[in-house]
Amino acid sequence: MTAELVRGQNHPLPQVRLEIRISAGVPVLAGATLGDENGTVHGPQRVAHPGAPTLPGVEVPRQAAAEHRLAVDLSAVPEAVHRVGVFLALPTGTTDPLRFGAVPAPRTAVHGPDGTEIARYTVSGLETEAALIALELYRRQGAWKIRAMGQGYAGGLPALLADQGLPEADTLAAAIHGTTNPGPTAAHGHDTHRANGTHRANDAVRNPYDTPAPADAPTLGGPIDYSHPRRPRHTAPPSPIPAACPTSDGQPAPPVAGDAVGWSMEERLYNQVWGMFEDLARTTAAYRSAVDFADTRLEKELDQALADPRARLGEGNAAVREAAQIRRDQLAGQARAALDRDLAQLTAESEVVEPALPPAYARWDSPAWHGYRVPTEPPMALRLGDLHLPESLPLRIPLLVRLPLEHGLWIDSGATAVPEGSIADSAALRQAAMETAVALAARLLAVHPAGELAVRVIDPAGAATRALWPLTGAGVLAAPSATGAAGVTEVLERLTRRVDLVQMAVRGGAAGSLPDDVDTARQLLIVNDFPHGFDDRAITRLRYLADEGPAVGVHLVLVADRADAAAYGPLLDPLWRSLMRLTPVPDEHLADPWVGHAWTYEPGLVPVGSRIVEQVLGEVAAALIKHK
Repeated sequence: MTAELVRGQNHPLPQVRLEIRISAGVPVLAGATLGDENGTVHGPQRVAHPGAPTLPGVEVPRQAAAEHRLAVDLSAVPEAVHRVGVFLALPTGTTDPLRFGAVPAPRTAVHGPDGTEIARYTVSGLETEAALIALELYRRQGAWKIRAMGQGYAGGLPALLADQGLPEADTLAAAIHGTTNPGPTAAHGHDTHRANGTHRANDAVRNPYDTPAPADAPTLGGPIDYSHPRRPRHTAPPSPIPAACPTSDGQPAPPVAGDAVGWSMEERLYNQVWGMFEDLARTTAAYRSAVDFADTRLEKELDQALADPRARLGEGNAAVREAAQIRRDQLAGQARAALDRDLAQLTAESEVVEPALPPAYARWDSPAWHGYRVPTEPPMALRLGDLHLPESLPLRIPLLVRLPLEHGLWIDSGATAVPEGSIADSAALRQAAMETAVALAARLLAVHPAGELAVRVIDPAGAATRALWPLTGAGVLAAPSATGAAGVTEVLERLTRRVDLVQMAVRGGAAGSLPDDVDTARQLLIVNDFPHGFDDRAITRLRYLADEGPAVGVHLVLVADRADAAAYGPLLDPLWRSLMRLTPVPDEHLADPWVGHAWTYEPGLVPVGSRIVEQVLGEVAAALIKHK
């Protein structure tokens, strides 16, 4: 049965050899981009277009036309390719260029080698766009899926290619448009080709999420160096572990932990987790969009019925309403079935991935903490908690952030963090917020080598004694908690001086000549009950640490109620905006601007009655003694 897709919805592909048919009503040019796991296209050689119609596994038409057929053999695309984007663009060169909003909506259909239609998608809702990504074929868990994209670009083909990561998008777009002059039969003909089944040798794989490649590999990474200190450089590009093939009945292959690109298993797992996050975001967006469409269609049909006096007053009124409601429920039911299918696949993947996560990524109740030993190198990322959406319960995706932390954290102890119906009072909420900060500090200490992270605490009123016991009892704090105005001043002066000296040493190329009293370990400063105990001078220093500290190894965790800072007016607004807000209780507040979701964040707390943190910090304390 053919799947009728809506924007954002995905569908499994039972075959790898496909024919993609496009009907646009007016001449358009068609092409395909071959992207890595992040969707980045590494150069013009990864773009199939009329001037270069054949790439490994993909062949596109050689001219602009109203109808096209693209041949795809996914078994023949390079291993580095994880996404194949099918794009359409309106020809240029006229004084009044066309826009997709003024022409019939393009229709796409995906067929198997025997001509069976697998899925179709009509790209609707376009207005000023001159180019668009209609479909995306993407690799997940060793199997291929199709996603209805409908991503339009008012800036035309240059904007589309630039969004794919191509640095000279304007030049390439001009070259593509220069090869497409519609012939006299272009409006009615189509161009059919067969995919090239050969592989290109030694395709370089970009290390995802802006991790730079080795010095002898192609320079494809971003500007931030997240490489591990003392980690040996690899001489070969990373690759995923061999993925299982789909089963003989066309079902997705069983999930495999670490089935993602990366230089190590740790990085593969990191990329796999964020792939799961992306899939959950997209499938939920598709479901919500489909339900909204069904509801809108129902309202339109009812309005039309009411506009007809005969239908409104006659006996057929109830029948019209019932039929409209049935059609709405059918559409919503199909969308829910697709969502449930995707959630089942993600749940199965989570059940395999979660037990395989290393301590830095694992929950506190994970077996990864059993037999814990202090590591010899820091991790590349850290788990801050879990994320979920209302439709995805009980599935939860780990919230992983790269290390070192680029932004400080704000753990909200205010009333806004209390879920509706909660009976938690202010004191209990503040206690829970500080316990969340302590659990985070314990995890950071546990996943760093001995002596490479120092935790300091500012507790002006001494109110966090009970929450701090796991750290103070194990003796892993760099110094006793600072209390009172004098304590606040002393810690801030020490860390401000460290930031200044390290900045000067780095700029002067003399990082090895710091004074002996400067602690070169990374510093984590936990501030309880902020801004209590802070005067204007102390707040200025804290803002300086928040802005300049992360680049030289000083990181902040504020436990605070923003309402407590009302007396300072807008003075602290830049500080709040620079921090990532977390809460000690589940709260729907982490915004995802790409799809418009508000994710519910749940903190990574230690299970009640567990002694795992005590055991782990005992190992950390013993390693610190040996280190000294």
